[in-house]
Amino acid sequence: MNSTVAIGVRVEPELERRLDQLALSLGKSRSTCVREAIALYVERFSGGEEARRQSQLIRQQTGSTHWSEQIPDWTDWTA
Repeated sequence: MNSTVAIGVRVEPELERRLDQLALSLGKSRSTCVREAIALYVERFSGGEEARRQSQLIRQQTGSTHWSEQIPDWTDWTA
């Protein structure tokens, strides 16, 4: 049998409402949705996988192999 622990998390009322709606639409409990979200978050951001993914995206956009080079400021770019 799996052992679990309870943790407390404070969220804004709107986020709680949206979570409850999502859980209902998925046929899952609020706790199940939160557990799955935490598991995905931990998987994504542990082990440096996300950092490597971001570095690869920067390299593709800039053509540079140096992650520390500045990315152009596109804030004033218009389509």
